[in-house]
Amino acid sequence: MKDVAAAIIIKNNKILIAQRAEGQKLAGKWEFPGGKIEDGETPEECLKREIKEELDIDIEVDGFFGESVYTYGTETISLIAYKARFKGGQCKLKVHSRAEWVEPHELVNYDFAPADVPFVEKLRENLL
Repeated sequence: MKDVAAAIIIKNNKILIAQRAEGQKLAGKWEFPGGKIEDGETPEECLKREIKEELDIDIEVDGFFGESVYTYGTETISLIAYKARFKGGQCKLKVHSRAEWVEPHELVNYDFAPADVPFVEKLRENLL
């Protein structure tokens, strides 16, 4: 099983979501940005690193939000989500085709990767 971290980044009561670029697995699907947790790295460290690498923004990780285990073909991932606050930077897309700040109730309008769907449902129920 592969451990992956996802950040639910909040700024002005909106959530940052990103669309996977062409040529990637699940191209066109939306996700909460993040990435694979490296050996010796905490999920929080992973998120700060990945978000800086992929979007060139800084975040502060606030706390655990939830976990989703999903099998894509022959690979199972454990997606661990954390709430995070936007701290600064100008969003620059490096591995995504689009990124948007959306209201929690708008999340249903996007086609999310299956592992991210439980977080969409939880956010809609709690509305931050």
